[in-house]
Parts: sequence; C-alpha cells; structure tokens
Amino acid sequence: MFVVLVYDFAQKRVNKALKIARKYLHWVQNSVLEGEISDANYIKMKKELEMLMNPEEDSIILYTFRTKKYSKREELGLKKGGDENII
Repeated sequence: MFVVLVYDFAQKRVNKALKIARKYLHWVQNSVLEGEISDANYIKMKKELEMLMNPEEDSIILYTFRTKKYSKREELGLKKGGDENII
C-alpha cells in the first residue's frame, strides 16, 4: 500500500517520531512522510508511533491508498525531501 503520514508531536518527542517514521517511509517535508509499505510494517509503524505519542498533545494523520498509480503529486516552492522520494 502507499501511505502519506502527517504528524504533529510536541517538541520533546518530534525527533523520535521522525526517526521511527523514517524507518518505514521517506521524509518529504517537515512532519510529512510517504512511501510504499507492507501491511505488517504499517501496523508495526503505527504501534511504535502510538507508544511514543501523548494523545493529549500529539496527532497523526495517515492517508492510505492501495497503490500510488492513481495519485498525483505536485511540488511548489522549496523542496525539502531527498530526490529518492519522487513519485
């Protein structure tokens, strides 16, 4: 599946959240990652992030698609992620 992850964590946890997410997805912009991921790794990533987060202060939004074939992505302005993240 193809996933876009958007997160907003408190400053004291934000670096740990990014480190966890980068194990599974490609960083494309501040607090935004995307990429292909297996169902098993998706569950694993969610559990790791849920264990780190404080639901009173932090939030995560996950957009899932069966495939990236039917998605379109446009970049405007400063490019923040690496070149390997181009879809």
